[in-house]
Amino acid sequence: MKFNKDMLSLYAVTDRTYLKGKSLTEAVEQAIQSGVTCVQLREKNISFDEYVSRAKKICEVCHKYGVPLIINDDYRVALDSGADGVHVGIEDTEVAEIRKHVSGNFIIGATAKTVKQAQKAQADGADYLGVGAVFPSPTKTNAIRITPEKLTQICNSVDIPVVAIGGISLENLHEIKDCGQSGIAVVSALFAQEDIRLSAEHLRTKL
Repeated sequence: MKFNKDMLSLYAVTDRTYLKGKSLTEAVEQAIQSGVTCVQLREKNISFDEYVSRAKKICEVCHKYGVPLIINDDYRVALDSGADGVHVGIEDTEVAEIRKHVSGNFIIGATAKTVKQAQKAQADGADYLGVGAVFPSPTKTNAIRITPEKLTQICNSVDIPVVAIGGISLENLHEIKDCGQSGIAVVSALFAQEDIRLSAEHLRTKL
């Protein structure tokens, strides 16, 4: 799938712990139907084969609607499942190393918390950056906070698009509206909500 920054507008990051037994496949489809433009599958503490199996199911849903699927952390899972790319944290496999093993259309996102990290990720071949936590995050309580001023600095320091992440909700979205990011990534603002469809619609409208 050819990458463009419009894919990043409303970026959903999955978290099964919020679903209370509901199907992740169904939750992702509801989110996409109501305006989500990119999905990142984030799974922890499962085997490689199970990760690939889960990714294949979500990939089918995403591609049904022409939405890219990004895999958290492990580019090998992305390659084996047919996903469109990977997002790596600061301590994961480096972007430059991943680029040696993937095609030109493979999307690589990288976490950046400083201008220096952002510029290095861009130089190494990242397609986009994830920057946060811009607000206190229920999924990463120990995450370093990124102020609106720092978010703006990072956005202005690179040519690739930036996605803001971390504790973003309908109530605080306006606080980062002028920082220069191409989109927002949300976890609990979608998957912890009783009505995922309605929550996605409200976020799209606010954006």
